[in-house]
Amino acid sequence: METLSENRCFGGVQGVYRHASEACACDMTFGLFLPEEAQDGPVPILWYLSGLTCTHENAMTKAGAQQWAAEQGIALCFPDTSPRGEDVADDEAYDLGKGAGFYLNATQDPWATHYRMWDYVADELPALLAANVAIDADRQSITGHSMGGHGALTLAMSLPGRYRSVSAFSPICNPTGGDWGRKQFTAYLGAEEAAWTAHDASLLMAEKGFDGPVLIDTGTADNFLDLLRPETLAEAAAKRRQPVQFRMQKGYDHSYFFVSTFMEDHVAFHAEALYS
Repeated sequence: METLSENRCFGGVQGVYRHASEACACDMTFGLFLPEEAQDGPVPILWYLSGLTCTHENAMTKAGAQQWAAEQGIALCFPDTSPRGEDVADDEAYDLGKGAGFYLNATQDPWATHYRMWDYVADELPALLAANVAIDADRQSITGHSMGGHGALTLAMSLPGRYRSVSAFSPICNPTGGDWGRKQFTAYLGAEEAAWTAHDASLLMAEKGFDGPVLIDTGTADNFLDLLRPETLAEAAAKRRQPVQFRMQKGYDHSYFFVSTFMEDHVAFHAEALYS
C-alpha cells in the first residue's frame, strides 16, 4: 500500500492509497477512513461502492460519511469503480469502460484482461486491508449508490455470511431489464443472458434474498428512475417476504445532496448490525 495522502478527519484519518492489483492487472487506488478507535485494535468496516463516472474520490469528499462513521467507530472503504491505466480498455460513452466497471468479472474482449471488479472488491481489497490495517474481517457491511448500489446488493446476496447488513442509495435494481445493464452486460459478459442473472439484484432477491437487514433509499424526483427500476426490487422482496426498509424519499434526486442527506441514517443502520 503506497500512501498518496492522509488527512486528520473527525478524530481519525482519511487516507488515499495505491497498490498493484493482481485481479485488475493494473494499479488501483482507494480511499480508507479509519476512526480513532483503530489505534487500539480492529474496528468494523463499511464498504461504499460508488456509481457511474465516479472514482474513489466522489463519495469520500461528498457523502459526508466520515462524521457518522467516526461517531460509531467504523472504518469506511471507498474502492474505485473500474480499473485504470493507459492499457486499460475504455469506451467513449460514460456508462461503459472506465468508471463503469459494474462490479463484475468481464469475460469478453477487450474487457476481460482488466475488468475483474468482483474479484477485486470481494476478495483482493479485503485481503489487502486485513493484512495491513486494523480491520475486523468478521464485522463487515456494504452500501453503495446507483451502480454501486447494484454492486452492494449483488455482492451481499451472493456472498452469504460476508456482510452483516446491506443498504443502497438509488440502486440499479434490474439491470437485465433496462438500458443501464443490458448494454454493459452484453459488452462485458456476452450476449447469452443466462450469464447476466448473477448480477441482477431483483433476480437475486427473488432467488436468494439476504439473511440480514436491508435498507433502500431512492428519490421520487430521481431523473434516472426508469433506468433504476426500483419497483422490480420492491416486488421481488414482497414476494419473498424479505424484510426490507424500502423508502421513496419525496422530492430527492440522484445527486450527492440526496446521498449526504440520508447518510447518517445508513451509517447508524449498519452500526446496529455491526455491533449486535
